[in-house]
Amino acid sequence: MPPMAPKQRQVRLEQRGGLEAIQALEQRSDEELEAETKYKAAALAILGARASERFDADAARGFFQRAIAAARPQERMQIRRMADASLALAERRAGDLKDAVERLGQTPPSSRQMFALRAMGLLIPPASAGILARIRGILLIIALFAVLLAIGLGIVELISLPFGGLGLAPGILLGLFVVFAALAIMAAIGRRRRNRAKSAKPS
Repeated sequence: MPPMAPKQRQVRLEQRGGLEAIQALEQRSDEELEAETKYKAAALAILGARASERFDADAARGFFQRAIAAARPQERMQIRRMADASLALAERRAGDLKDAVERLGQTPPSSRQMFALRAMGLLIPPASAGILARIRGILLIIALFAVLLAIGLGIVELISLPFGGLGLAPGILLGLFVVFAALAIMAAIGRRRRNRAKSAKPS
């Protein structure tokens, strides 16, 4: 038993150094991660996670396959779990994403995030969903746009009532501007919250 102690300490030191290296790798660009050689598996896993955030399932799957091939045996299970969570995100599978994140030991997405992911899965289904799901997504987008335009038209008409009202054509045009302005504001707020959440993460 005594001769094993230095080796165990060495393994723990290597694991701690690997975790610190992964945290440093997250700050690198995609080109720098592709060129990484010492921690190749971790770099490829980070690239896979970034591809899943862009909802590029094919690219994410390719990166994780390369990461598993480059990983040491004791690292492969964790990378497979990362791949499960990332591919569930890229393919808009909200239920699978929740289960995969919990297996990673992380906090699962909030109910609002799950709802947004389910809605995105209906409106913009992944390529693997089939032609019927894509047609359904197009029809849902058209219906959603019509509802938003009707709401914008209603707001414009309500505001213009004290001034005598507006015709249908100008009302639709101004309603369209109202819808675009509301979507731009929501996108800006969401981007600001996401940036704030990223900056709040411990380095």
